[in-house]
Amino acid sequence: MNTTNEGTIMVRGKGTGFIAHPDFEEDLVVQRKDLGFALDGDTVEVSIKDKVVGRRREGKVEKVVKPAHRELIGVVKEKTIDGKTVKYLEPDNHRIHIRPLLPEATSNDLEMKVAVEIESWRDAATDPVGKISETLGRAGDHETEMQAIIRSGGFSKDFPQAVQDAAHALYESKEKIFADALNDPKRKDLRGVTTMTIDPADAKDFDDALSVQTLPNGNIEVGIHIADVSHYVKQGEPLDKEAVERGTSVYLVDRVIPMLPEVLSNDLCSLRPDEDRLAFSAVFELTKDGDIENAWYGQSVIHSDKRFSYEDAQEIITSNKGEYLDELNTLMTLSRVLRQKRYASGAIAFEQPEVKFELDERGAPINVYKKHRVETMLMIEDFMLLANREVATYVNMKAKKVNKELTYVYRIHDVPNPDRIEDLATFVHAMGYEFETKDGIVEAKALNKLMKAVEGKPEANLIKTASIRSMAKAIYSTRNIGHFGLAFKHYTHFTSPIRRYPDMMAHRILRHHLDDTNVGSQESARYEKICQQSSEREMEAVQAERDSIKFKLVEYMINKVGEEFNGVITGVADWGIYVQESETMAEGMVKLSSIKSDYFSHEATKYRIVGQKTGKIYRLGDEVRVKLVRADKDDHQLDFELLEE
Repeated sequence: MNTTNEGTIMVRGKGTGFIAHPDFEEDLVVQRKDLGFALDGDTVEVSIKDKVVGRRREGKVEKVVKPAHRELIGVVKEKTIDGKTVKYLEPDNHRIHIRPLLPEATSNDLEMKVAVEIESWRDAATDPVGKISETLGRAGDHETEMQAIIRSGGFSKDFPQAVQDAAHALYESKEKIFADALNDPKRKDLRGVTTMTIDPADAKDFDDALSVQTLPNGNIEVGIHIADVSHYVKQGEPLDKEAVERGTSVYLVDRVIPMLPEVLSNDLCSLRPDEDRLAFSAVFELTKDGDIENAWYGQSVIHSDKRFSYEDAQEIITSNKGEYLDELNTLMTLSRVLRQKRYASGAIAFEQPEVKFELDERGAPINVYKKHRVETMLMIEDFMLLANREVATYVNMKAKKVNKELTYVYRIHDVPNPDRIEDLATFVHAMGYEFETKDGIVEAKALNKLMKAVEGKPEANLIKTASIRSMAKAIYSTRNIGHFGLAFKHYTHFTSPIRRYPDMMAHRILRHHLDDTNVGSQESARYEKICQQSSEREMEAVQAERDSIKFKLVEYMINKVGEEFNGVITGVADWGIYVQESETMAEGMVKLSSIKSDYFSHEATKYRIVGQKTGKIYRLGDEVRVKLVRADKDDHQLDFELLEE
């Protein structure tokens, strides 16, 4: 057994840590007194203690290997210690258990949102001393809160000067770069084939384009063309180093924090209509049954004939008239075949609603509505999945031919943890649904059956969310274990290099394998390290996106305090029930103490609360009527009052 182990620590509540250890099924639990100087998300070295808490062994942080926080974002507050008023930081991130003291802060700083750097922390049992490095603005203001969300994730819209200079130098040299690329005998000229992009109406960067033509033998040739970003952004140069650090673009409610400067992401690399562009392509000859007869992978030059929004393309297909009708119909028919085959193979159909905001000129939300998913969105997804699967499969087949491991970047999704699946089964059964498992093992078809059974029901989104949470997280790795959720043995991310760094790596390594050149062991180890970092950055980006949505939902609901809503119970706890409003999907809490008709107790194993006098039951998934009584922009929280029958 390893006496110490390195990993990322999660800190919850008021300072209880959890960290995975290879010798134990359950995470080690680290009590606050044993956290040392560790904060949530830090990479730490932990030792095992003899003490056992429930099913968990206790651990102790021996040292912080890599801190996760260069700065802390929060609001300046004050409190009294030993009769003296002191100012401190209340972190926005509720998983940060320390409250840094701010001896240099003044009364003007109170209730301001600030960035704080830790200056000294000599005793782990006391709070550290910090210094305000930047004042972001008054807490609750739109721009202040958005900047806080961006900074909390470690992101920045601004690029270092050297990176901006490099991007503009590329743009100034674009004609020569393009001419040199055309002279490359490996690059195929595909400008003569009908090609189009289909994206959201407000998209500015176009990662992918589709070409389509019917061949003399009746088969269909579909080209999936991806922006050839790696031709412009060279490994190890300033643009590349910055992209590695960012890992991904971040899509907030009112803005995009791009991975690459906009002169590249929105112009030079973007597959814009009516312009010749460099691409990395996967071209397939497909039968009408969706079987692949031939495939070609390589760099290309393309010309997009048309830029469609999803809605525009859908309207042409639905009305059966308009530009490129035959091509769109051909692509749609083929995508439906591919989708059906994927689901028949065991891919899980997790479709969850998303919300979209209409903002005024100040960024304030004036309308919130659920996004409407048209089938052209699924069509594009079908062809992107095809390219991602087949590129990864090609590398695997090439490895078999040369009889050795070949380095590649995979998007992997492990099989679910048996304990989590059993918890999900208990929950689903409590909701009145069938769900087949065996000793914590579940087949994809059982999950699909469940998804079909809940479709259209009030609790559908709740059960889908619970199912997703029971799954492992999809991550990037050079070690392939397949993708459980998609039921693919081989899968990569190849189709979005403008906004995801792993896709750029996938392009570079594929070029190596097409050229039969080796990726050395040292280089392979570097790719694995970047995969881990990219997975972490992706999670931070997702959190920032969720935080921006939550803030805007609370801001939207402020003017609706006192109004009544329909909702669904999405969570049950000792202190209250969580309710999601049906139209906007805004979530708030009903405190048990606020329910005046009875005293309700929480029955955790049955996911419900029960009235002691009346026997009235409220359970997870129940539809309820609530009144909004509080909307707090500072802590991004909503409070509801239950309207009982």
